[in-house]
Amino acid sequence: MIASLGLGGGFQQVKAAQQSTSSQPQDAKPFPLYDLHVHTSQSQTQEQIVEKAKDNGIEMYGLMQNVAPWGIRTDEDLKKHYESVKNFPGFIGLQPVYIGWSKNLSKETIDKFDYVLMDPQWIPNMNKYGDQGEVWDHNCYVPDEEAFMERNMEFYLEVINNPEPLDIFGWPLYLPPSIARDYYRLWTKERMEMIIEAAAKRGVAFEINDLARTPHAEFILMAKKAGCKFTFGSDTRDHRTFRLDYCKEIASLCGLTHDDFFIPTRKERR
Repeated sequence: MIASLGLGGGFQQVKAAQQSTSSQPQDAKPFPLYDLHVHTSQSQTQEQIVEKAKDNGIEMYGLMQNVAPWGIRTDEDLKKHYESVKNFPGFIGLQPVYIGWSKNLSKETIDKFDYVLMDPQWIPNMNKYGDQGEVWDHNCYVPDEEAFMERNMEFYLEVINNPEPLDIFGWPLYLPPSIARDYYRLWTKERMEMIIEAAAKRGVAFEINDLARTPHAEFILMAKKAGCKFTFGSDTRDHRTFRLDYCKEIASLCGLTHDDFFIPTRKERR
């Protein structure tokens, strides 16, 4: 259990965090049961998401759409998407995949959405071959671990410090499958501190991603100490939506409470 959740040297911090919430009534919810990273698909409609939320006791949920070559590309696309989701009872958010995403979109339309989440999984010039890195894909080619981590860190900080709208940093610390075995060695304390410092300075929350099972306990405790907020995200489009097993497990282990979570403001729909 300890190794799988990445406690490492943070075990005493975890123990203290657990003790701080142990006095709560057993039926009390120490943290919000919510999911801000859900997508529609051919197998999951808006209506089905609403029903699944009721069935799973989900308090709040957010519907995402990608600003990407395969998604929203123009302001007209964004306006059409807004019209299709403005009556959705939950939050509505945008998930851009590249820096410069807002250039072809109007601020007026962007501001109609409740929040923006971006993850660092689509890395330009990821390796010495100039590949467009798709970090989630098992075909993501990493010829040199350290060279990748240098570029990865560079891109993480570009995403966080980019002046475009950003509320949530998604999929933090996820690595390509080919080097995932070295997760704890590659994610050094120094690297984690750089990411956390940048996010804390800008007020960006970290997603605890259920599908990726990241980030681990040590990172969460470090980010909490720095004053960062968190969110739960399943990043799902199917029957796995709202399971949130890892999110609940790691939040409990780290003693997270409602005060540790970012809750968007639902904007007026018009």
